[in-house]
Amino acid sequence: MWRRQNDRRVATSTGDRPEANRRVAVLLWLLMAVCGNSACRAEDAVKVLFIGKQPDHPFATHMYLHTGGMLAECLKLSGNIETVVSDGWPKDAETLAGVRTIVLYMTPAAEFLLDGPHRAEFEAMMKRGVGLVTLHWASSVHQQNLERLGPTWMGYLGGTWVSNVGLHTGMSPLRQLAPDHPVSRGWEEYELHDEYYLNPTIGEKATTILQVMAADKPVVVGWAFERDGGGRAFGTTLGHFYRNFQREPFRKMIVNSILWTAKVDVPKDGAPVNLAVEQLALPEALKK
Repeated sequence: MWRRQNDRRVATSTGDRPEANRRVAVLLWLLMAVCGNSACRAEDAVKVLFIGKQPDHPFATHMYLHTGGMLAECLKLSGNIETVVSDGWPKDAETLAGVRTIVLYMTPAAEFLLDGPHRAEFEAMMKRGVGLVTLHWASSVHQQNLERLGPTWMGYLGGTWVSNVGLHTGMSPLRQLAPDHPVSRGWEEYELHDEYYLNPTIGEKATTILQVMAADKPVVVGWAFERDGGGRAFGTTLGHFYRNFQREPFRKMIVNSILWTAKVDVPKDGAPVNLAVEQLALPEALKK
């Protein structure tokens, strides 16, 4: 709007004078060049904030920050998306400006978000309709805090797992319970080896998305939720082993969920997630 108004104002003051018109053309070219840089593009970019923490499990499991960085690279393949990977809650409030969805891969996020000093910032974002994605352990609340934090946490995420009530590690088909949901686009059911969290609590308004067989019982391991006010959430208890993130169907499912919670259209064939082998690898420097 400013540019069109400015163009009209300059045009009426210069008339048809060739030199003045040339100067106007140069100024317009400079304006377009400046607005082609990252600063101007950032205004229109979809901003995704990844929050992780330092390792607390053996190498190649719970690779919080590394996984966030790798998924951030995947998101760049989906267009004008800005990503930030933060070790803990961002210390600079400017980092939170314009965030469309938050992705947490860490310890139980109920306590991290609702018992931390940044609770007010987080809840303000939820009220604005910011998306929420939780991976593996982050999709949890500690058992001793379930009564105190559970209802609020469920109100944001739509479901949860109570840590640590029941674990099972093994092979299982990863089944799509909602094949028409955007999270399910572009990938088919396949055999998965992971650590499964038993007995999850899924709210009535949530849509169950993923299921495995664990300890001879069907277990929901992923759900989608649309909060009152328009915000979207996706929680999955999958993601213990980093090798699963190296598999294209698994990455596609996760990136689909991030785009969906950010209210970005998920392509009919799912999000592009094809990274080079070296981008998917775990650096030996992270091994302890």
